[in-house]
Amino acid sequence: MGVHLAFLRAINLGPRRVFPKDDIRRVVSELGFDGVETHINTGNVRFDTRLRSRAKIEGLLETAFARDRGFEVPAIVYGAAEFAALARDTAAIADENPGLARHYVYLLKEPLDEQQTALVEARADERGRMLVRGRAAHALLQPGYQNGSVDPLAAASLLGVGTNRNASVVRAVAAKWC
Repeated sequence: MGVHLAFLRAINLGPRRVFPKDDIRRVVSELGFDGVETHINTGNVRFDTRLRSRAKIEGLLETAFARDRGFEVPAIVYGAAEFAALARDTAAIADENPGLARHYVYLLKEPLDEQQTALVEARADERGRMLVRGRAAHALLQPGYQNGSVDPLAAASLLGVGTNRNASVVRAVAAKWC
């Protein structure tokens, strides 16, 4: 059995897209996955499965979530080793960029090609910059960016399917599950 982590996009943001963590655990367990756990109520779920295909796992989750909720719930899946490496990279990037006001990590369903990467990384100004690494894009925000704005550099629309977490959640999830 392999340990996988799924990060769900656009849930629990308002009254219409509610997906409590107890229900997430139930739906994932009903798929036959074992060791199902959640971390906070923002769509972070850990499970064991014999399946190896990330695309197949994502498809099964998304179909089950849509059936249960009545709305689409994109799932971005990482193997535990892959996510542990992402968390180490996130920590290194933070160490290389002291004084950040915020560090968001966009977890991507698919890696960006060179052209997409260049467009995303060109999103830089006094508020911060973007840095792409594999299936993650890092928003490195400087003091003075508009507080409360998750996408002040307007890069999210260039990333394809993904979801974001702040760097501290990435590190906490990796410490807990990887």
